[in-house]
Amino acid sequence: MFKSIRAKLFISFLLTTILVVLGMSWFMRWSLDRGFSRFIENRQKEHVANLVDSLSDYYAQHQGWQSLAGNRQQWITLLWQHGPHSSHRTPPWLKHEPGNEPASAWPPPPPPDVGNRRIRPLEFSVMLLDADKSIIFGRPELAGQLKLQPITYQNRAVGYLGVLPGKSVTQLIELEFIEQQSQAFVWIAAAAVLLSAAFAWLLALVLGRPVKRITAAAQALAVGHYEVRLPVESKDELGLLARDFNDMASALEQAEHTRKRWVADISHELRTPLAVLRAELEALQDGIRPLAQDSVDSLLADVMRLYRLTEDLYQLSLSDQGALSYRKMPVDPARILSDDWQTLQPEFDKKQIRTEISNALQEPAILHADPDRLSQLFRNLLRNSLNYTDAGGQLQITLYRQANCLSIDFNDSAPGVTGRELPLLFDRFYRVEASRSRNHGGAGLGLAICRNIVLAHHGTISAQPSALGGLMIHLEFPLAV
Repeated sequence: MFKSIRAKLFISFLLTTILVVLGMSWFMRWSLDRGFSRFIENRQKEHVANLVDSLSDYYAQHQGWQSLAGNRQQWITLLWQHGPHSSHRTPPWLKHEPGNEPASAWPPPPPPDVGNRRIRPLEFSVMLLDADKSIIFGRPELAGQLKLQPITYQNRAVGYLGVLPGKSVTQLIELEFIEQQSQAFVWIAAAAVLLSAAFAWLLALVLGRPVKRITAAAQALAVGHYEVRLPVESKDELGLLARDFNDMASALEQAEHTRKRWVADISHELRTPLAVLRAELEALQDGIRPLAQDSVDSLLADVMRLYRLTEDLYQLSLSDQGALSYRKMPVDPARILSDDWQTLQPEFDKKQIRTEISNALQEPAILHADPDRLSQLFRNLLRNSLNYTDAGGQLQITLYRQANCLSIDFNDSAPGVTGRELPLLFDRFYRVEASRSRNHGGAGLGLAICRNIVLAHHGTISAQPSALGGLMIHLEFPLAV
């Protein structure tokens, strides 16, 4: 029904306020009625007692009720003048002509402005009976409801004042007070609801504005505007949501930038070997180069470079998606590293690079790892040093333990890497020298694959300048418990 969160907030606040106001009004009305009823009862007892004394004095003065019986106007005057009123002047609404009713009929039907009220004046709630309980002023049909108060003279009951049950007041000012309070409650409740509605609408606007901004920003983000950002104007949940949205937008923007660079880099890396392969094939086709063994070897080398590139891309995509199969088991990484080092040692010797492994572990350091993936990691790092270290250089590999972790350092000699380039080494397709021959340098995917393998083993990998003048790759793995 209400699609806008602003409308939902407004309705929620308004309904809550109305319920609270109605509850408070009911409680205040109930409390007033309860307290005022006690006050009225006490006042009524006092005024009934005064009226009984006045009637007793009237009886003593006239030695009976004969002068009062049938004299309706005198009865009215007696009720009013001997009642608890500030004025002895009979009010117009008590001057009621009996009409077709007998003169003794009392109380008369009250006028509309009195009869419609919840509480009756005391004058409309009393009847007069003689010593035999015969009605002097009253209504026989109501006689059974009366609560009788004896009127005594010389220690004997000479009559009774009957009081009808129910709420009554003894002064008009009390009646007016209750009615005024009732009206005041209604006006106060109405004013509170109106003020609450205005406040609820204002609060809905204040809370709805940032939600509306977030909605608009999310719609912009959905159509590819990843540069959109939200102002963080508070420290509450909405402010936290805005900060999280900005972080998400930044991540999406970075992912989009990486995707575009990824596509451009792949296109560039594939174009080069394909262009070389095409040129050689066209040369063979045109007869510029004879179809000899060296031509076939050159074509095969180009195809293998293309194969290695596609294989690296495939491995990197698997590691990015977490799809590389890891068969983890307790393994000794020092033994795996030693085997890989010995396998590549002839290539290091061919380039006259001195290699050395220094194992500072007093006992085998066991990792919960996949031996094949560790071997892939170590071979990538060894080939990285082999390809980028100058001939006649050196490579030092050190294994040592720090707390509950195994650390492995690969230190090679010149050339080195500048501090600005160190954080970029693990980015895909990044090479320190763009002009470096791809025959040796590869496509710049090896270290990116290494990072994913290390992260899959809950380890860390970092790069920093080496004391030998080249690059140091630092690995750290948690030991198996």
